[in-house]
Amino acid sequence: MIGERILLTLWVGGLWTIGFIVAPTLFASLDDRALAGTLAGSLFELIAWIGLVCGVGLLIANRFQFRGRLINWRMLVLLAMLALVVVGQFVLAPLIADLRASGAVDSSLFARLHGLAATLYMLTSLLGLALVAAPPEVNRNT
Repeated sequence: MIGERILLTLWVGGLWTIGFIVAPTLFASLDDRALAGTLAGSLFELIAWIGLVCGVGLLIANRFQFRGRLINWRMLVLLAMLALVVVGQFVLAPLIADLRASGAVDSSLFARLHGLAATLYMLTSLLGLALVAAPPEVNRNT
């Protein structure tokens, strides 16, 4: 159980720290928005990979914790979080990177994709918060 708490803390804490503290601070502090975007993008990529590793570890831990049940609410939340990370990292991020590379950061497509990526990130963060905030008895309940 302690390993599960550590993985969850690393992933969800990283999501909240990068997405809601570090990235906004970069854009507020740096005059070069392109540099801020590049740094934030690197951090979002890093937390996506951390999320994929932690998410798989958490699913494995969940399987051992809930041996008698094929499906439980924690597994569904973890699968949703992983799906959101996969879409963000392997679908949206490459599209956004291509638009940045072509200099189309002022386009409506860039704005829509960036907004969608931000929405998926927010959903992932909120789902993670639900896992963190769940009372221990809910976590152990089979």
